[in-house]
Amino acid sequence: MNIEKNNNSSQDLWLERIMEKLHIAELNEMQDEVVQAVLETKKDVVVLSPTGTGKTLAYLLPIVRKLKTAIRQPSVSGSSDIHPSVVVVVPGRELAMQSADVLNSMGTGLRGLPLYGGRPTMDEHRELRKVQPHVIFGTPGRLNDHIAKENILADGVCWLVIDEFDKCLEMGFQAEMIQLARSLPQVERHILLSATESDAIPHFVNMGQTVKVDHRSQEQVSGRIHIYQVSSPAKDKLDTLRMLLLDFGVQSTVVFLNFRDAVERTAGYLRDCGFTVSLFHGGLEQRQREDALYKFANGSANILVATDLASRGLDIPDIDNIIHYHLPETQENYVHRVGRTARWDKQGRAFFLLNDSEHLPDYVEDTVEDYPLPDALPSDAVPPRPRMITLYIGKGKRDKLSKGDIVGFLCKKGGLKGDEIGKISIEERFTYVAVDRQKARQVLKNVQGEKIKGVRTIVEEVR
Repeated sequence: MNIEKNNNSSQDLWLERIMEKLHIAELNEMQDEVVQAVLETKKDVVVLSPTGTGKTLAYLLPIVRKLKTAIRQPSVSGSSDIHPSVVVVVPGRELAMQSADVLNSMGTGLRGLPLYGGRPTMDEHRELRKVQPHVIFGTPGRLNDHIAKENILADGVCWLVIDEFDKCLEMGFQAEMIQLARSLPQVERHILLSATESDAIPHFVNMGQTVKVDHRSQEQVSGRIHIYQVSSPAKDKLDTLRMLLLDFGVQSTVVFLNFRDAVERTAGYLRDCGFTVSLFHGGLEQRQREDALYKFANGSANILVATDLASRGLDIPDIDNIIHYHLPETQENYVHRVGRTARWDKQGRAFFLLNDSEHLPDYVEDTVEDYPLPDALPSDAVPPRPRMITLYIGKGKRDKLSKGDIVGFLCKKGGLKGDEIGKISIEERFTYVAVDRQKARQVLKNVQGEKIKGVRTIVEEVR
């Protein structure tokens, strides 16, 4: 946002403080328009903008501003009455967690909490009572479950945000969305966000007068993404994939396939070839999915092999390449897959891997160039290893663990230097931390039996 545009000096100061905390110099045009639409009108807002353009921050900024001036501040007292003011509906757990992280990193004093399937509702209820969130980020089924059990009291919810609304309003979610909309009778404002537009917004969403912020360009994908096609001489494209990934070196790459068993087969093949791989699909247990994403996000694995589940809600800023091993089944899937690269102002590349019986889908309107592979690579060529590996530490937020505690433990007990420690992610019951691969064995040996904050804990490599 161009702060000089706004005549309200207190709002300028508020915005400056948040942007400073997030290390953002200025908002982009879409974010600026969303902030103005929410703050300066009383209308509902529909936001259409490519993936990677910062839509989560765009809606949170004005909502935070509104809540800070109007909200009753519940105390964190363990009360059984949970009165959130905002419900944000998302299609999957990853987007719920990442969106809550964005709010909590803004440092406004407003509390957010993600709610999603794959873990006991009772555990989430205890967390709700402990955190007393102002903003809840959740999947439709899990939100309905908590509202039906009165773990969440819906009478104070005045904002309903539907992120990835094209996905949330699909037929598969429609019954749950109808139930949820009926459970939130006091909603005054709606904000809907997506990279692609639905055919129509169903009546049950109860939209009023609407402002549309449409920042989709004539291009299907960002001009910062270069699109290539790679020819595979064999119907089974695995060896061509191997050669392409060897050509990339240690660059960060997502390989998309359409089926879970194909993900398992491809990831297994690449591991056998010596690549450092994470795999990700809906059939994995929650802990497995979290392990895979953290390893990929912190650079411990430079290749993520995944279904289209990874095409939405993963905000990993430095993905260099997208590979369509299987062709995207729809234009929307194509747009969302490719949107995983070139986040914010970065550059990126996307590759179609095609055998003789395949051709580019008709919906691909972007310029596509041929990408020639080296004439020959030895069958035993060894892929480079990522610099980092991920360690699991069996203590987390509920043990009052901080990033400073982790760094101190790894430096004093593990013998590491500060620049040998990478991304640290502290969850409720455990912590992930990236450390230099060359020092990992030494660290694991040094910390065996040692205490962190006076308590012994498990420290092991995430494989």
